[in-house]
Amino acid sequence: MSSLKLKLDKIVGIMLMVIMAVMVLNVTWQVVSRYVLQSPSSFTDELSRYLLVWLGMLGAAYVAGQGNHLAIDILPTKLVGEAKRRLLIVINIVIILFVIPVMIMGGANLVYITFILEQKSATLQLPLAYVYMMIPFSGLLVLFYQLADLKILMNNKAPQNI
Repeated sequence: MSSLKLKLDKIVGIMLMVIMAVMVLNVTWQVVSRYVLQSPSSFTDELSRYLLVWLGMLGAAYVAGQGNHLAIDILPTKLVGEAKRRLLIVINIVIILFVIPVMIMGGANLVYITFILEQKSATLQLPLAYVYMMIPFSGLLVLFYQLADLKILMNNKAPQNI
């Protein structure tokens, strides 16, 4: 599972770099077209907004996979050994219990509804279902990462490195 996680980390990292590069080019074009050419581009504002959503969701999943997600770590830093391992197992389970109904099921429902209603973005005329697809996709990534961490925690009976 760790080799799969490493490959997935690399793919997601590349996706994040590509999204960020496209965002930089998009915003640069917006500035050039507005201030140099005196004719602002009509699509760049909407595209940068959607790319930011994708970057945020995918970035959050990536960071969760690295174990660097936003957390209050007062208790985990004070615990050691078996108590810390059990707390980390509970934290992973709580994250899984959030991700499945909210991000995966709720996100998939949002994608389905916007697909059925054929909602499109104002300028790009892009189906909004494509934009919202990042929510369940990121949820699946978080789920995978948490299950991988949970497997490691469950198999680690003598936690030296926890």
